[in-house]
Amino acid sequence: MDWSTAAPAIAAAFFASTVEIVEAFTIILAVATLRGWRPAALGTLAALTLLALAVAGLGPLLNRVPLHALQLVIGTLLLLFGLGWLRKAALRHAGIIALHDEDAIFDAERTHLTEAANRHAASMTWIAGITAFKAVLLEGLEVVFIVVAIGAGRGLLWPASLGALAACLLVLAIGALVHRPLARVPENALKFGVGVMLSAFGVFWTGEGLGVDWPGHDLVLFPFTAAFLGAGLLAARLARRVSVAAP
Repeated sequence: MDWSTAAPAIAAAFFASTVEIVEAFTIILAVATLRGWRPAALGTLAALTLLALAVAGLGPLLNRVPLHALQLVIGTLLLLFGLGWLRKAALRHAGIIALHDEDAIFDAERTHLTEAANRHAASMTWIAGITAFKAVLLEGLEVVFIVVAIGAGRGLLWPASLGALAACLLVLAIGALVHRPLARVPENALKFGVGVMLSAFGVFWTGEGLGVDWPGHDLVLFPFTAAFLGAGLLAARLARRVSVAAP
């Protein structure tokens, strides 16, 4: 394994997955608080099973796609995905968009489930399980996309999967200990960093798909990362100035 490439892949998958898993855990915790851990666990396991089947079916299909075409498509999608995260993180850093608040999400989800319980008392356990299932499935699909996008075409699926698994185990372990929303996780900082890394990988894969011979090969990821980090910080600073100057 070439650690000069594997380490950025593991880091990108870890931090990106941490953001998604924290968001899913907040909803799972709200379900467990109101209806117990059984519907929360069943909904989570059902979603994880579906995700595992999707990954198992996707792997053989990716092997049939020409390498350059796969790198070009995934690189383009990864670049768009990363730039989207970087843009929102910069706007949050500038105070234009409100910061992500896990406590507020927890309270809103609990209120929603309570209202549903009042309307459909008999089926509340089913509703709670479906809520957990949807949260894990939606956030899990983003994790799967990130892992596949980072690892496909360069033999990095296992390192990227390792990063995602480490994030999952870390969030679940901390969540099991504190039994409360992980509001202290610096989510906006994580999204900023992940947006930088995904954008760097996106440019790299897109160039590989177009047949570009990058100087330094995989090491070019580091100057790409530095360039996107500088651009993101500059954009956040400019956005803050515009926000302050606006009437």
